[in-house]
Amino acid sequence: MNKDIATPVRTRAILEKYGFSFKKSLGQNFLIDTNILNRIVDHANLTEESGAIEVGPGIGALTEQIARRSKKVVAFEIDQRLLPILEDTLSPYENTKIIHSDVLKADVAEMIANEFAGFKDIMVVANLPYYVTTPIIMKLLEEKLPIRGIVCMLQKEVAERIAAKPGTKDYGSLSIAVQYYTDAETVMIVPKTVFVPQPNVDSAVIRLTVRATPKVAVKSESFFFQVTKASFAQRRKTILNNLTSQLPEGKMKKDAILSALQEANVEPTRRGETLSIEEFALLSDALLPHFQ
Repeated sequence: MNKDIATPVRTRAILEKYGFSFKKSLGQNFLIDTNILNRIVDHANLTEESGAIEVGPGIGALTEQIARRSKKVVAFEIDQRLLPILEDTLSPYENTKIIHSDVLKADVAEMIANEFAGFKDIMVVANLPYYVTTPIIMKLLEEKLPIRGIVCMLQKEVAERIAAKPGTKDYGSLSIAVQYYTDAETVMIVPKTVFVPQPNVDSAVIRLTVRATPKVAVKSESFFFQVTKASFAQRRKTILNNLTSQLPEGKMKKDAILSALQEANVEPTRRGETLSIEEFALLSDALLPHFQ
């Protein structure tokens, strides 16, 4: 068994060996607690037939734990300075591959077709850089990739927003967007003390299990998301006020918006955060003919 990368001593030794300094702009925080890494991987339910995709492997601490429990890991790393380090730290694991690329610009579907041909189970497992968490998650979901789900660590407050239920202060267009595609649950809270350098906030691990079909059927996905975003534009405003001020030509179409609200059985005085995803589906379908 190879020595774990994620111990404070080994992490420090690796960083010193390569003279590595953290880049704030890349949101680099490395985990130094093997126990927590193992628990993250536990939540992904990998088998030796699973493929895993990682984003931002850092010095390979999580990659190593995934590699021990899956058939193959492919990780996207944007920071060129980490490539020689990863080549060194992951040398014992022949089932790992690092792609030097920004995942937000990468063709992930093509990578899956090339690297995971014949795999029946693919999971994303990652400690996501905090500054791009939401765009990465949305890209992976919107591209409808053949993945079972995503287990990732992110800022605790973002995790709370993703898993939030209607009527709570954290519930918003992000909750709806993610829950449209997946079942979302927060599976563990991670204190800031287990990272170097220490971030300013606590983290959480969420598990998103991709649904076979979206949670609701809508006539236009893009318009559905436009309506949900508009409904939360100013949280204190009523849904009627938000829709009239945010939708194209909304002020001129106030009567149409009122009749769509009536058709969807939504009181115009309600606020966005009180509507369930099912109510938003009915509402966006009722609004659609007036905004096509």
